[in-house]
Amino acid sequence: MGSYFVGRWGSFDNPEEAIYKTVEMKRRRYEMALNTWAEWVEMNVNRSKTKLYFMGSSPFIYSSGCYNRTEPDFGETRWRNHSNMIALQSMAKQLSERGVKVDVLRITEMSESRKDARPSVFLGSSRAKRSKWIDCVHWCLPGVPDVWNQILYQYIVES
Repeated sequence: MGSYFVGRWGSFDNPEEAIYKTVEMKRRRYEMALNTWAEWVEMNVNRSKTKLYFMGSSPFIYSSGCYNRTEPDFGETRWRNHSNMIALQSMAKQLSERGVKVDVLRITEMSESRKDARPSVFLGSSRAKRSKWIDCVHWCLPGVPDVWNQILYQYIVES
């Protein structure tokens, strides 16, 4: 269960008319960032001269989820960032309806299956009694970021 935010919509002058909604913080923050980005793009990007790409985020694999992994996990059925991907696709569709074309490079779900590409162990932490940590943030083996570049290259070549 994540942290939640209770938002208030409506009049601040008449509290009895206000609408309160409980929103999961992580997704809401992501949607707010997407909205800010979309507004900036609409106001500042010359659509006739600029090709827009939005790359999904590199998934973060918590704690020891990548330790001792030696093969990809293509059987993964639950995507951590699925709700963010839906929000991103929705924003791209809304922008398209307003005349701003954005190509979304869906690297998040593909990359989440590759826990085996993060086998590094970080040695020498300053935290007490921890001499080594599993490093599940960095891509240590070639492959995954290279595929991101190949996907972007293909989009560019086809435009």
